[in-house]
Amino acid sequence: MKQTIQSKKEAWLHAVRLRTLPLALASIFAGSFLAAYKSVFRWEILLFASLTTIFLQILSNLSNDYGDTIHGADHQDRQGPVRAVQSGLISLPEMKKAMYLFAAFALVSGLILLYLSVQDWVLFGIFLVLGLAAIWASISYTSGNTPYGYSGLGDISVFIFFGLLGVYGTYFLHSLAWDNSVIWIGIALGLFSAAVLNINNIRDIESDTTAGKKSIPVRIGKIAAIRYNWFLIMGGNYCLILFAFITKEWTSLLALAVFPQMIKIGINVQRGKDSKTIDPNLKKMAISTLVWVILFGIGLVFLGKSQ
Repeated sequence: MKQTIQSKKEAWLHAVRLRTLPLALASIFAGSFLAAYKSVFRWEILLFASLTTIFLQILSNLSNDYGDTIHGADHQDRQGPVRAVQSGLISLPEMKKAMYLFAAFALVSGLILLYLSVQDWVLFGIFLVLGLAAIWASISYTSGNTPYGYSGLGDISVFIFFGLLGVYGTYFLHSLAWDNSVIWIGIALGLFSAAVLNINNIRDIESDTTAGKKSIPVRIGKIAAIRYNWFLIMGGNYCLILFAFITKEWTSLLALAVFPQMIKIGINVQRGKDSKTIDPNLKKMAISTLVWVILFGIGLVFLGKSQ
């Protein structure tokens, strides 16, 4: 039976999609743990990087609700959870105003973050461009005339912003230094984040096909998408092992304690017959990714050798 929304407050909570926030914070925490490992951690960077990421994620969720409605992906036969605008309790103009509001929040928070971390105007400009690109990516995933999410490019965007840029960018804002080993954790988080999106797209494969949304599962089919999902899960954990070999910080492998849960998620997605049985694995994969990062940080910072 399809879930219904009873009040406007509940509709806004659905639009914000709180269950996606742990995944958004995972890359920030990973970059901050790596900074603490190198003894360059700064609390104010963690605070404003987290706020900026939360605002960007909420912006992306609102934009997704708005975009899928105007492009027809959120129709009455859609198999995923009901959306806020689709419920009729929030109008398209109201959703658009909320998108502008959170875009402004993200911009202001991001500018404060850069002011606190970057003193060089060239670096400030580079990160400002990256921040504006993140805002554009959050809005344009399913909104606008040519939403890239409808062309199957969402996985690449998630890999970059939730993985490489999220982890390495956060580490750099703490340290203002490069460290090649950090890239492996960035890749790992990018793969895990892509897995969350892929599970979402496997769940919605039928409704997305109807709406003309050419996600990767729509393009390659459910069986191949499940294999792709296994690659993302296994690849992320393999990158952790590479990081441990490179840095000789074997205690970072504490994160592999989450590996059995990720395997269970992969099996559940593979065996899932419909959207109802696949959907819970979205939240489980997002939370598992955050727990993976926390255990990685504990192993690296508190159990590893001092730097």
